[in-house]
Amino acid sequence: MDKKDIIKKYKRDNLIINWQPGKCIHSAVCVKELPGVYDPKSRPWIKPENASVEELKNQIDKCPSGALSYDLEDASNPMQVLKTEVELMENGPLLVKGSLRIKSPDGSVVNKEKITAFCRCGASNNKPFCDGEHKKTGFEG
Repeated sequence: MDKKDIIKKYKRDNLIINWQPGKCIHSAVCVKELPGVYDPKSRPWIKPENASVEELKNQIDKCPSGALSYDLEDASNPMQVLKTEVELMENGPLLVKGSLRIKSPDGSVVNKEKITAFCRCGASNNKPFCDGEHKKTGFEG
């Protein structure tokens, strides 16, 4: 199994938190916003019991790489993205929020959901996706 395919799950009530370590660009948005939940020095590093479901959902929606996402167990209340939103992160990636179908020149297709971070600096080893290399190169934009 490729590192990028690993998904770790954490649960709080009807909320299932999905963490994909291979997608994380270590922006630390999660740690800054909910330090009682996210502690990289602890194991497990995610403690969802330390915040409400709404606080967790609001923070996860801000994850720039999409490494953190969530599902709701109640099928009558599915998480839906109703529109596509594009956001330029200062000195970082281009974030596209919504469902995407990305077709490469070789014809391969990747489907992405929720948040996708695209590289703007050109240094990513996972193009067209951001892998956090912009921090090492001093990218400004």
